[in-house]
Amino acid sequence: MKPFPLAQALAALFLSAPVGAVEMQIPGPLGPLAAQAIAVQDARHVVVLIPGSGPTDRDGNGPLVRSDTYRLLAEGLAEAGIASVRIDKRGLFSSAGAIADPNAVTLADYAADARAWVVEAQGLAPCVWLMGHSEGGLVALLAAGDPPPGLCGVILLATPGRKVGQLMVEQVAANPAMFFLMGEMRAIVADLEAGTPRPAQTIPLPLRPLFPPELQPYLIDVFAHDPAQLAAGWSGPALIVQGGRDIQVTPADADILARAMPQARRQDLPLATHMLKDDLPGQPFATYANPALPLDPALIPAISAFLP
Repeated sequence: MKPFPLAQALAALFLSAPVGAVEMQIPGPLGPLAAQAIAVQDARHVVVLIPGSGPTDRDGNGPLVRSDTYRLLAEGLAEAGIASVRIDKRGLFSSAGAIADPNAVTLADYAADARAWVVEAQGLAPCVWLMGHSEGGLVALLAAGDPPPGLCGVILLATPGRKVGQLMVEQVAANPAMFFLMGEMRAIVADLEAGTPRPAQTIPLPLRPLFPPELQPYLIDVFAHDPAQLAAGWSGPALIVQGGRDIQVTPADADILARAMPQARRQDLPLATHMLKDDLPGQPFATYANPALPLDPALIPAISAFLP
């Protein structure tokens, strides 16, 4: 399939509903990389939204998550006059044909794709912002380390400030049932941080879903990156957004990023979970499973106020 010409896409969009989406494509390694754009007439800013870890699609959904967080973000930003491009990562969903094996990737690969999307997004607005959620924030920082033309800054949503392997250890330790496996958990992460894969038969059964052999090369790459170092490498405009009820990435991570980027503005959402929606008391996973729940009411205004 040939790439959908941007001018044609924009013309179609402006003739459609006020908030509608059109497909975009750019060349990938073996096939096209795909995204969905929401154009806003006379927009000065456009965000390129990079999904979080694993098979998370352009709407913010995956096998275990149904939040529509990214779709809600894009629609809310459009109402605030900000255009958006929501990408599917190479090898996944509408970008499935870009590579043969979706696990054969690195953060540097994702960062290269993000830079290419920045160049393409300039057809929507002159000032392009990389907006990354969770692991996507690390991709945004890595891409900004070699900034493409048109990049105005980064927006980090629930982005780790500590190495991802250490975050995984902390998350597993939060489950009391895993107490007796924590020594092995730490040892596995240490091996991967050292670049040494772990044969599946040496991993306790409850931990094997976290470290499948086909994913270990990617984890080795991700574990090698220090988010604080990546953040220190970007001296341009930055917004750090952190939820107070986030059990995956904590306010301590936002503190680390803020120290590494003293120029950054920070927006705390005291009631928000990792999905950037307000926590429902007694329903700890509601924001992960109910796409009808709205975003934290302060999120869109905070992003809109940040953009100059």
